[in-house]
Amino acid sequence: MNVAIIGCGLIGQKRADALGEHRLVAAVDRAPEKAAALARSRPGVRAGSRWREAVTAPDVDIVIAATTNDCLAAVTLAAVKAGKHVLVEKPAARNAAELEPVLEAAAAAGVRVKVGFNLRRHPALRKAKELVDEGTLGPLLFIRGRYGHGGRPGYHREWRARPEIAGGGELLDQGVHLIDLSRWFLGEFNRAGGLVRTFYWPMPVEDNGFILLQTPAGQAAWLHASCTEWKNTFSFEIYGRDGKLHAEGLGGSYGPERLTYYKMLPEMGPPETTIWEYPFPDRSWQLDFQELIDAIRENRQPGGNLNDALATLNIIQKIYEDGKL
Repeated sequence: MNVAIIGCGLIGQKRADALGEHRLVAAVDRAPEKAAALARSRPGVRAGSRWREAVTAPDVDIVIAATTNDCLAAVTLAAVKAGKHVLVEKPAARNAAELEPVLEAAAAAGVRVKVGFNLRRHPALRKAKELVDEGTLGPLLFIRGRYGHGGRPGYHREWRARPEIAGGGELLDQGVHLIDLSRWFLGEFNRAGGLVRTFYWPMPVEDNGFILLQTPAGQAAWLHASCTEWKNTFSFEIYGRDGKLHAEGLGGSYGPERLTYYKMLPEMGPPETTIWEYPFPDRSWQLDFQELIDAIRENRQPGGNLNDALATLNIIQKIYEDGKL
């Protein structure tokens, strides 16, 4: 299929590298030099700065929206109205109200929209889902998750620190991944609460989000997203009646990716422990795009779709409304 990428920064480049057999035909960015740089790396790619022309071009089958948050919903809406399938980066919109018309338009057009929840494609988390679905842990009890980084000099002056562009802070940036993963394992949440605070960075959005979620069955998720972590961290623990799974690290600066299974013994005490390690390069971007391709070919909704994004944004909106001191 032919692909247009809107937004040619770091994430747009990662998406371009993950296309596999599919063809990049258009690269668009408000900074023409970024589009030109991405286009030069592949033969036959046209570069530009007008995204509306790209998403309606007759030779484009799929649009990848990798812009700042303020443009994600607009690009996706125009693309689905033009009959294009879309991979839109998380969080897919700045808020639920921006996303709702996109969901309606995608349903009316009969196209597939995948949201960039690529953490679902990491091997430790895919193995954890396989084990949970097999009943290895027994009935699930709760989840505890942490995801964070330490920022960088001038972080408070970047677009993620501007609410009119980002829509929110760390809760909307990395917190969406934790909420999406929790829904993936536990299902829908009917209660949501938390706290958002700005502890360190001088900016008008939060640098820490603390989240407490509950399912109708009483299962809980206790999550923390932070950009005052100082050492990049990913930790996701899934507790069941018969054992525990701990996925940690995402490779690179987050440390080696591994999954540890702690099996509860009849006599309790120290558990039986099994560890899977994943030292190879991150393929989550390729697998994320392949999920969209498979959904198109199989005429089904992709895993990590607009409904998942909307549910996540509704949770975040409630925490923003109720969680500021």
